[in-house]
Amino acid sequence: MNKTWSALMAAAATLVLGGSAFAQEAEKPIDLSFNVGAATDYVFRGVSQTDENPQAYAGVDATLWGLGYAGAWVSNVDFGNRTDGEFDLYAGVRPTLGPVNIDLGVIYYGYINSPSGSDQDYVEWKAAASIPAGPATVGAAVYWSNDFFGGTGNATYYEINGSVPFAEKFSISGAVGHQEVDYDGDYNTWNIGIGYSFNDVLGFDLRYHDTDEHDFGKLYDSRVVLGLKAAF
Repeated sequence: MNKTWSALMAAAATLVLGGSAFAQEAEKPIDLSFNVGAATDYVFRGVSQTDENPQAYAGVDATLWGLGYAGAWVSNVDFGNRTDGEFDLYAGVRPTLGPVNIDLGVIYYGYINSPSGSDQDYVEWKAAASIPAGPATVGAAVYWSNDFFGGTGNATYYEINGSVPFAEKFSISGAVGHQEVDYDGDYNTWNIGIGYSFNDVLGFDLRYHDTDEHDFGKLYDSRVVLGLKAAF
């Protein structure tokens, strides 16, 4: 996994450094931002990652030359096997082609105190695009891993999403996705929610999540999650 991650990071760095033809001139070569937050549950692609318990998280993001990005994010998790934390490392580029915003990146998902042999750490490649549609934004994304969580083999996640502002400081957003896994675990998921920005730093999100595979267990059941996030 270490060799794979090193190769992926080198590829991402090549994309960042080699994509200057797409970049707009940036005021600073590196611009840092930070975020912290909490939620009543940590839901990833429709599935609770905290055994339906609250989440706390924090992250740091660097924008590189106005085009590339890299960051790290950490959260508590609870898989019922002593794993108690997740950390994500990611990098990529965000060029624009006319009105289309593109995001090409790589993500490493690591887990703290995971049991020996659980093979929970994995890498995903990401390709996403979004476009304005009047006041709204619509987009699509694909994530692919050749060695998904728990050693379940090739996995691909497809998603379409959108958001639209309304009133003052409010927005509605949602997504529909499909997770495919070599090991029997395919399912569909969807979410819709309302966000509110108190100011330029603080905002909250109230969101409904669901999947079509409640037979997989309670973690796949429908749920409403309230989250609060500060970004600065």
